[in-house]
Amino acid sequence: MARRRPGLLKRFRRMSGAGLMATAVIYGLWYYQERTYWAQMSWMGTPQAEVWYDWKTLNRTLRNDGFLTGWSDLRANPLWTVYRLNRVNHPAIGARPGHFSDDWRTLWPVTSDDYTGSGFDRGHQAPNYAVAAVHGRQAQLDTFQMSNISPQRPDLNRRVWQRLEEVVIDDFADRFGTLWITTGPVFDDDIKRLSSFIEIPDAFYKIVVAPGSADTAPKMIAFIVPQNVRGDEPLDRFLVSVDEVEARTGFNFFSELPLDMAEPLESGVNTQGWGLEKVARQPARY
Repeated sequence: MARRRPGLLKRFRRMSGAGLMATAVIYGLWYYQERTYWAQMSWMGTPQAEVWYDWKTLNRTLRNDGFLTGWSDLRANPLWTVYRLNRVNHPAIGARPGHFSDDWRTLWPVTSDDYTGSGFDRGHQAPNYAVAAVHGRQAQLDTFQMSNISPQRPDLNRRVWQRLEEVVIDDFADRFGTLWITTGPVFDDDIKRLSSFIEIPDAFYKIVVAPGSADTAPKMIAFIVPQNVRGDEPLDRFLVSVDEVEARTGFNFFSELPLDMAEPLESGVNTQGWGLEKVARQPARY
């Protein structure tokens, strides 16, 4: 008796199963490789949501040249950005790009036009100048992707925030040699959005880590700057603990840092060794 061939449906099921298996293997290899990059491009782990199922902290890690972004498709904002800075003795960067570019990786289409006439600046999270000086031209271009942009009031973006970014690259990086920066928006419970759906932050945080060495302990300093600043305030007015940043954002920063080291570093405000008192009131470079 002739052997019956498997039916078309059964054959399709086998092919589908093999395809799903291949897809899972490829995704697993990609994810493993990405995790390796993320570990290399962050200090003591990328920010982790305190409550994994909370939509407010749900994000996808986007890898760029020179920095990582925790992108929220529900808030249309980068919730965190991580990058490394080194001392640069004679920085030379390319011309500032003339436009912002869309990022195909954002599920919600975010364009530069969404900010036009909104009263908010296109606020870089990974800064143009510092990232370009340390990581080069392609990294600079990546900072002009809309996935690196968050709505900032002009007096914040062009004055206080710019001064803080300049102090980090010009003074802190020169003082310590290597820094790790984590920065992003702070959202209160009262949700406000631009007409294009992009959520408007209430403030912005920046955490600066000098990682130390075998002979020196790491140091941390953190800031939260509200949107409603005048622009001429001293930077030390915005000092906070890392614990406060975690409480206001819902993220656990530096989750791989041993608890006995994390508690003293994150629980208080310690400016010793940073020289902040010398630069807190200096004007912006531009």
